[in-house]
Amino acid sequence: MTETGRRNPACGIEAAGLKTSGKVRYNFGPAELCEEALRRGEAKLTAHGALVAYTGQHTGRSPKDKFVVRSAETEDHVWWDNNKPMSQAHFDTLLADFIELAADKDLYVQDLIGGADRSLALPTRVITEFAWHSMFIRNLLIRPEAEELDSFVPQFTIIDLPSFRADPSRHGCRTETVIAVDLTRMIVLIGGSAYAGEMKKSVFTALNYILPSKGVMPMHCSANDGPNGDSAVFFGLSGTGKTTLSADPTRTLIGDDEHGWGPDGIFNFEGGCYAKTIRLSAEAEPEIFATTQRFGTVLENVVLDEKRIPDFDDGSLTENTRCAYPLDFIPNASETGRASHPKNIIMLTADAFGVMPPIAKLTPAQAMYHFLSGYTAKVAGTERGVTEPEATFSTCFGAPFMPRHPSEYGNLLRELIAEHKVDCWLVNTGWTGGAYGTGKRMPIKATRALLTAALDGSLNEAEFRTDPSFGFAVPVAVPGVDTAILDPRSTWGDKTAYDRQAERLVSMFIDNFGKFETHVDSSVLGAAPRIQEAAE
Repeated sequence: MTETGRRNPACGIEAAGLKTSGKVRYNFGPAELCEEALRRGEAKLTAHGALVAYTGQHTGRSPKDKFVVRSAETEDHVWWDNNKPMSQAHFDTLLADFIELAADKDLYVQDLIGGADRSLALPTRVITEFAWHSMFIRNLLIRPEAEELDSFVPQFTIIDLPSFRADPSRHGCRTETVIAVDLTRMIVLIGGSAYAGEMKKSVFTALNYILPSKGVMPMHCSANDGPNGDSAVFFGLSGTGKTTLSADPTRTLIGDDEHGWGPDGIFNFEGGCYAKTIRLSAEAEPEIFATTQRFGTVLENVVLDEKRIPDFDDGSLTENTRCAYPLDFIPNASETGRASHPKNIIMLTADAFGVMPPIAKLTPAQAMYHFLSGYTAKVAGTERGVTEPEATFSTCFGAPFMPRHPSEYGNLLRELIAEHKVDCWLVNTGWTGGAYGTGKRMPIKATRALLTAALDGSLNEAEFRTDPSFGFAVPVAVPGVDTAILDPRSTWGDKTAYDRQAERLVSMFIDNFGKFETHVDSSVLGAAPRIQEAAE
């Protein structure tokens, strides 16, 4: 093999069973990787110097093609209702075929870290056949100091070969696309998809498996820190405002997507951000927009005009257009990726049914109920076949990345909330004045004002009412916020229609939570919404 780049000379790609007649490039930086991607025709430059790549058929993750190896070690620790099993034999065959395909390819290797708390970090090696994938993952994970590379030994390895085509009968998978996760040997194989987000979520999946046994809570959340060390965590599914609301110029950004909560506080799993860019504007999100005009940023599936200027309003390829950039591209980003124990937890939902208030305070039992529920709603037009609001429940706000049973994460979170006396809030960034199609999107100005009041503690002094449907506490009046918007029912012209809609949503919550009822105590069961109260 021809090998270049800085690395541990005692730990090459042979450690993963790989050998190639091509060139192996270790830990190349952004300039070298950009040159490689352009030379190989994998990507092109925008007018502002960012790299843009297109992922073809797969413009998002392929959750139905993700498998976890079922072994003696994982048998009793993996939530098999949520994770599709693959036999050890099928994985061994898949790995052998990956090794064979890679035998004449040029490969790119990045030695990186998952976890800013080094006592809990996961040294990760990512081996890719695309240079732009190497640049992407270098942006997203934590980059060790150069001298650390000389002794770097990975504990987790990802091999990403988009040109690989799986054989379902041979490999025990579903299609030609496969994401196979072996949590015993700590290897992930990604084939048949060029979507780069599969790599970052593979690291998250591994940490979600490893950390709970150490008493550390892995979280699909963004996080920021106030001037007085009052950190906050923002849980939320895609489209709820997790990245946007945590990028507050008055607070320090810890990270936008994945964090751990350990004995010394919260810490970012990553060293970069992966922000959605559909309809991105300099006016609404100036910090994120600015990153798209910098060399080193990787744009994914963003359409360029004839002058190679990104058209962020063009969703013709996908609504899931993205940009990946190092965290330090954000002016107020944390240098350490760490903060103290949070003072506030925000659970974000985009309620397209127009039922939920813009903010509500949760008891610890209610927080666990809504964390396990992981509710948001899809709206018409965002996905094929969705013609009216559609409830989505993704437990722990990240079910596709949760190897363990949700109750493990829920119990950990509840214990941490109680130990550190954390205030918990449910924030609706969805619709008011009616459901999607009738009402309007919650004003971002109101959401930010309510969040500011929650984070600075002043909202705790407000007068609260009890929501008749969900039982949580809702402020009656908040300075600078239209009082009417705080009571969703009052914003509907047809109050009877609101009651029917509320009863419908409550029923969805109750039906969804049935699978968790045997795993939680009576206080959490008591935090469930009530259909009878909604009808009254």
